[in-house]
Amino acid sequence: MTYQSFDDLIAAMTPEVCDNMRRAIETGKWADGRPLTREQRETCLQAVIAWEAKNLPEEQRTGYMEQQCKSEGEAQEEQPVILRAPDRLQ
Repeated sequence: MTYQSFDDLIAAMTPEVCDNMRRAIETGKWADGRPLTREQRETCLQAVIAWEAKNLPEEQRTGYMEQQCKSEGEAQEEQPVILRAPDRLQ
């Protein structure tokens, strides 16, 4: 099958294809054991990220990290720091 653009490829991808690409990126080889080239790994990673952006909620996407500022969470009480000098100076 020939695709006119990268967007056409992403639109035609199924969740199974995305999972296979993700697995290949993680292991460095295709399901049949052939190694991925650097170019294949980069292209697969771009495709997985693009597919996830169109098909998954943000919190389910590869690389998602919850962004929460400490000040937005529970109020945290500051703990005092006790500095002690050595008992004897040498």
